[in-house]
Amino acid sequence: MSTSTASPLLEVRHLRVRLNTARGPAEALRGVDFTLARGATLGLIGESGCGKSMTAMALMGLLPTGAEITGSIRLNGQELVGAGEAAMCALRGDRIGMVFQEPMTALNPLHTISHQVAEPLRLHRGMGRTEARTEALRLLDRVRLPQAAQRLDAYPHQLSGGQRQRVTIAMALACGPDLLIADEPTTALDVTIQGEILDLIHELVADSGMALLMISHDLGVMARMVARLLVMYGGSVVESGPTAEVFAQLAHPYTRGLFAARPRLGTPRVNGRKPRLTTIPGRVPELADMPAGCPFADRCAWVAEACRVAPPAAVEVGPAHEARCIRLGAVRAAS
Repeated sequence: MSTSTASPLLEVRHLRVRLNTARGPAEALRGVDFTLARGATLGLIGESGCGKSMTAMALMGLLPTGAEITGSIRLNGQELVGAGEAAMCALRGDRIGMVFQEPMTALNPLHTISHQVAEPLRLHRGMGRTEARTEALRLLDRVRLPQAAQRLDAYPHQLSGGQRQRVTIAMALACGPDLLIADEPTTALDVTIQGEILDLIHELVADSGMALLMISHDLGVMARMVARLLVMYGGSVVESGPTAEVFAQLAHPYTRGLFAARPRLGTPRVNGRKPRLTTIPGRVPELADMPAGCPFADRCAWVAEACRVAPPAAVEVGPAHEARCIRLGAVRAAS
């Protein structure tokens, strides 16, 4: 599942996260593996509850209280699993930046925009108040916040959703991170602003040479933003490979389901009505109800009894392209 043969910036191996729930311990991540090279782009895609955001929270050291984490997360060779809070605080906002899904909850309503963008500069770079404010303005101009100088002393509620998201991007980029994590960064925005924010992230990543980990449920966003893709389901990576190759092959039944469920422009009407979108039957199982075998077994059209016995091993589909399914032959024959 490597994204590069070069020494990786980020290396995740056998990552498992167990949460304490009302129904007892439940595995939220079940052996996640991937690497990310400097300047590379990687996407995590899947339905809500599949483990995408939990992976990001594990990388940031922001797991829920009581969560148990095993495996390895190495950033620039530094092991993060087991690192103390002080070590993670030194990394967050400095070497790792994150753009959250909802900017209004990511920003503090009691502090001005300049204070929040300048905070990581003062904390990690030791800048004084005046120097940090000057750099905050430069960052806000860089993310193309309209009338940035006039908005330095504004509060989050005085900005639009798209403007607030630009501020969170400026905060994430303040210290020039090695890795930018973007967790559904356009979900709360209208379509036009979504495109602008995605273009901005793409441009900033290309200009700075940082690595990008993009989390989304939107196939179109992934096709536009990342070179390599991990399809997640039930806390596991069920398919991985170059984005174009994954979309061309659709090897895993779950990947096929996601692709079939996407809305399409120009779909002809039937009896004057647009047909309903294709859906994947059933729903993502609760963490405490994960089956012993393939996590997708209960929703899969190609399921066999053997699928329910043990988690499937990764099978090579093509160069650097793998899928975890013992029925790949049958799935391919149905194409």
